[in-house]
Amino acid sequence: MAGFAPQREGVFYLTEGGQETEIQYRHGYDLPEFAMYPLLDNPAAMSDLKAMYGRVLDVAAEHGFIAMLSGLDYRGSPDWGERLGYSRDGLADALERSIDFLRDVARPYEGQVPGILIGGQVGPRGDAYSLNRTITADEAEEYHSFQLDVLAGVGVDFVWAATFNTIAEALGVARAAARIGVPLGVSFMLDGNHRLKSGPGLRDAIEAVDAQAGEARPDYYGINCSHPIEFEPALEPGDWIGRVRSLRPNASAKDKIELCSIGHLEEGDPVDLGQRIGALAERYPHIDIFGGCCGTWANHLDQIAGNVRRAPR
Repeated sequence: MAGFAPQREGVFYLTEGGQETEIQYRHGYDLPEFAMYPLLDNPAAMSDLKAMYGRVLDVAAEHGFIAMLSGLDYRGSPDWGERLGYSRDGLADALERSIDFLRDVARPYEGQVPGILIGGQVGPRGDAYSLNRTITADEAEEYHSFQLDVLAGVGVDFVWAATFNTIAEALGVARAAARIGVPLGVSFMLDGNHRLKSGPGLRDAIEAVDAQAGEARPDYYGINCSHPIEFEPALEPGDWIGRVRSLRPNASAKDKIELCSIGHLEEGDPVDLGQRIGALAERYPHIDIFGGCCGTWANHLDQIAGNVRRAPR
């Protein structure tokens, strides 16, 4: 499979926002272990999810963005599946059904948006918000191969490795994706100190993964589950910044763990968030993949897409 498409002038991609916080706090569904795919067996939840993703596609159509849809399989790796009571075969079935759902949602929008890409979402083996599990690059390559193999088998257009916080795990998933043959974007999460939870700065992490991965390096990098207040200081000058193509901010600058357990949707200020991302799009015109994370959905995405479109280049 060819890698992810290179940047093209005037072409932008729109992802979904924070699907877990939206479905929990706006629609009232419980997510055991923060996992979305158990909802596949809940018809009411799937109806609400279909409408949610439809609103993302509406925003993409309005602003002329290519839609990049993923998001039910963040907890779709073996350890998380086992904790939820899924066998390997059962987990593979859930991953396939997750992709089928996205394709069903997208089908009516073909021709209304410039393009639609369907992808898988790979989360870290441990808890993204704490360093409660160490993992080597070799272990990460072996571990994440299960989910990547399933996703490659159903023909996804891309895979997004989300909220990674160590160089070793990012390196391992990059090697696995390159060997299996799926386009990969690796997204790091930064804390209030503008660094990965494991300590490195964003530049150091990207340069280290690229150097160690060689030809297996990810197609691009991104930032997610961080507010611009947290990640903007990490965008240092240098050639490395050209490897960052994706920004998926949180709606609020509040503590990340609090956002996932606060009991209500923390939407922040969608207008301010859109303006902040628009300013970054002007400053870094090569960045072309935009979306959201915790607390964001269609309203935030509309503000982000509108500001990106209006940003001088």
